[in-house]
Amino acid sequence: MTATLRPFHPSDLPGMYRLCLLTGAAGQDATPLYRDPDLLGHLYCGPYPAADPGLTFVVVDAQGVAGYVVATADTAAFDAWCEREWWPTLRAQHPPVPDPRDGTEDHVLVGRIHRPEPSAPPADAPAHLHIDLLPRLQGQGWGRRLIETLSDALRARGVPGVQLGVDGRNTRAVAFYEHVGFRRTTSYPWGHRMTLDLH
Repeated sequence: MTATLRPFHPSDLPGMYRLCLLTGAAGQDATPLYRDPDLLGHLYCGPYPAADPGLTFVVVDAQGVAGYVVATADTAAFDAWCEREWWPTLRAQHPPVPDPRDGTEDHVLVGRIHRPEPSAPPADAPAHLHIDLLPRLQGQGWGRRLIETLSDALRARGVPGVQLGVDGRNTRAVAFYEHVGFRRTTSYPWGHRMTLDLH
């Protein structure tokens, strides 16, 4: 079976969560960092298809989900939806915990569940996305196809631009985003905010 890009189906979610973890440390496997393997997915994957499944696309091969892109067309409305529909249940399931000082980072993500950072998207890029692709499919054009498929869906809704955040240590990802048309708009101690014009 060759890889296939298609719209999201709810049965894809476990594979997407696994992929989120396997690429969650600046593009590398984050499994050793988390006692709860689902925390990363709860923050950076799960809420998007729950809020708007029409903006999630996956790449699947014989081994399962090997890539995905998730997005929201309206970051401010998405943040409000998460506060109303997504965070309350997770806050009940994951009370704040102190740093166990054993190298794990569950407490960091639990802190973000309880205190999500407010977004302030620019008017020309109200959408944002997260994209992950396993190494076995990297360098074959699947990342570009995921971005292009999502971009077409956003354009169909009249969205002028989309942004993302990328860890500065993930130089391969930064180069990829620039290659497909993103530009760095803001730099932070943790990395860069990058924007793609959809006009």
